[in-house]
Amino acid sequence: MKRLFLMIYLISVVYYAIAEDPGLPGGDPDVPIDGGTVVLLAAGVAYGVRSIKKRNEQKKEGS
Repeated sequence: MKRLFLMIYLISVVYYAIAEDPGLPGGDPDVPIDGGTVVLLAAGVAYGVRSIKKRNEQKKEGS
């Protein structure tokens, strides 16, 4: 059973490695950076600021 699974796995890996077209070098990127990335970055900054403020408040209460 393990040999059968391993054989199927190896065949599929080789098939996908051969079947994938590398494309032309220097073309447009497949994933454009647009407004969604900016929103995620802004959310990360806001979360970090909130965490720092919360930590500072806990230090003030403890002191």
